[in-house]
Amino acid sequence: MANIKSAAKRARQTKVRTARNRSTLRSLKTLAGKTKAALGTKDQKSAADKARQLVSELDRAVKHGTIHRNAANRRKSSLARQLAALAS
Repeated sequence: MANIKSAAKRARQTKVRTARNRSTLRSLKTLAGKTKAALGTKDQKSAADKARQLVSELDRAVKHGTIHRNAANRRKSSLARQLAALAS
């Protein structure tokens, strides 16, 4: 246990942030899986809808600092390529 008040507060803050980040990452993984499944069914409308949701969640995760901006951009770029391949 921390002996200093500020160290105890930092420990509490870290605990809350870790839980929030873990939840966000888990939901991103779930949504990515659903998007991949939608891409696999070759249904453009469903895949585009899921992709839009995933991009929104990625942007939100970047805004909160859960994942790095470049990592989100890389995932969005890959997703856009997959959607384009599905459309053609």
